[in-house]
Amino acid sequence: MIYKEFGKTGIKVSALGFGAMRLPMIKKDGKDYVDEDKAVQIIHKAFELGVNYIDTAPYYCEHLSEAAVGKALKGWRDKVYVSTKNPIENASGDDWRRRLEKSLKNLDVDHIDFYHMWGINWKAYQDNIDVPNGPMAAAFKAKEEGLIKHISFSFHDAPENMLKIIDTGNFETVLCQYNLLDKSNEEGIAYAHEKGMGVVIMGPVGGGRLGAPSPVIQSMLKGKAKSTAEMALRFVLANPNVTIALSGMSSLQMVEENAAVASIPGTLTEEEIKRVEEMLEENRRLSDLYCTGCNYCMPCPQGLNIPHIFRLMNYNRVYGLKDYASDEYAKLKVEGNNTGKDASFCVECGGCESKCPQHLHIIEQLKQSHSALDR
Repeated sequence: MIYKEFGKTGIKVSALGFGAMRLPMIKKDGKDYVDEDKAVQIIHKAFELGVNYIDTAPYYCEHLSEAAVGKALKGWRDKVYVSTKNPIENASGDDWRRRLEKSLKNLDVDHIDFYHMWGINWKAYQDNIDVPNGPMAAAFKAKEEGLIKHISFSFHDAPENMLKIIDTGNFETVLCQYNLLDKSNEEGIAYAHEKGMGVVIMGPVGGGRLGAPSPVIQSMLKGKAKSTAEMALRFVLANPNVTIALSGMSSLQMVEENAAVASIPGTLTEEEIKRVEEMLEENRRLSDLYCTGCNYCMPCPQGLNIPHIFRLMNYNRVYGLKDYASDEYAKLKVEGNNTGKDASFCVECGGCESKCPQHLHIIEQLKQSHSALDR
């Protein structure tokens, strides 16, 4: 495993981080639960392979991820760094503190190493965070008390606003989106590194989109990667301004494969990166449909799985996997499927568009997707 200096924190972290947002689930009495035995086994395998950074959040895995991570930490707490998040629901520092205490209880730890203001934007920072008796003041107090070691933020906003949040000087690390299909935060990532911050990347495989086989992606660097997912992960790790690539792993195989990639010495050359970027730009011109797979548009009140539909549309238009995309879309018409309904069930309520951090025209894109994929 390759380790890197985590900004100015004085800590060395593994290039691969464990994202506990896709832990294996089981169904009991009609409800979804984390399969804790499998989850602990998978997390321990990651630790054994050198991963020393694990990230969770209060709402992951039906609100059960923190508790599962807490169980996996037994016997490992002094060897790994724990990251979780505080959803900024209002401008109250007291409410922020209550949410912190709940996470400490769920994780069954006496402190959290990296505690994030979760999914913030510049407006939220100004209106609800850095205000009198607000979350920022509460975070400083909690740090003084030793309940959290480092104050961090995760980011969903216009790329230029990341620079503003960094310039407040209140945060030590940042968690943001960056992958082969979305390089919009590249400048912010470089700026954060320049300012001495640790940089953690979420979605290195594009929310799963780059996990599917794609001859287009794999052909970018023949012989350099065995799979599309490996190519995507190597691209992120090749950025010298990135400290950790966070991967949501739900099987031992995924852990082993990702750990192997994060243990490859050296990086892609400038020429190789340029070749990849040129091919990506050409692919982007093939399609104006885009979705980061962040899932903020969910749940849909009509039962549509919007990110899944858009992922299939990208397979169709960007990668030319037309038969595969149509076959998968047809499964949405099968009664009782666990994926969701097809786009024909959209009633144009607009709820998804109001929640989309990318401000996509989701309703129109759902119509286009149905037209292209429905047989």
